[in-house]
Amino acid sequence: MLGVDWGTRRLGLAVSDPTGTLASPHGIVERGDDPDADRRAVVEAARAVDAGRIVVGLPRSLSGREGPSARAARAEAAALADLAGPDLPVDVHDERFSTVTAEQLTRETGRRRARRRPVDDAAAAVMLQSYLESRR
Repeated sequence: MLGVDWGTRRLGLAVSDPTGTLASPHGIVERGDDPDADRRAVVEAARAVDAGRIVVGLPRSLSGREGPSARAARAEAAALADLAGPDLPVDVHDERFSTVTAEQLTRETGRRRARRRPVDDAAAAVMLQSYLESRR
C-alpha cells in the first residue's frame, strides 16, 4: 500500500511491506502549481511500488470533526480514485497526531531542527501504520 500525507507544500509518501504489517517512509514530492500533476505523481509512485491501494491521510480535528482540510483531503482522494481507476482503490484514514508523532521521532534522533529534513514521509508512515493496524 502507498500512504500519502497530503500537505499544502509537500506530499509525504510511505509504503507498506508486502504482508501489510509495517509501513516505512518512501519519499517526498514537492507540490507544484498543477494539482493534476501532483495526483499523477502519487499514482505513478503507487504503481512503481506495485501498491494495491492508496491511503490518503484525513486531517480531522481533535474532536473528530472534519473541517476544510479534511474536506480537501477527501476531494483529493476522490480525484486520485478517478485517476487511478478501479484496479487501484483509494481510501482515507484518520491522520490525527501523525505529524506530531513523526516530529517527536525526528527529535529523538538528536539532530538539530535546521539539519532535519521535512517529516512529511515519516508522517505518512505513521498514518499508514495506523491504517494497517486498524485492518487487523
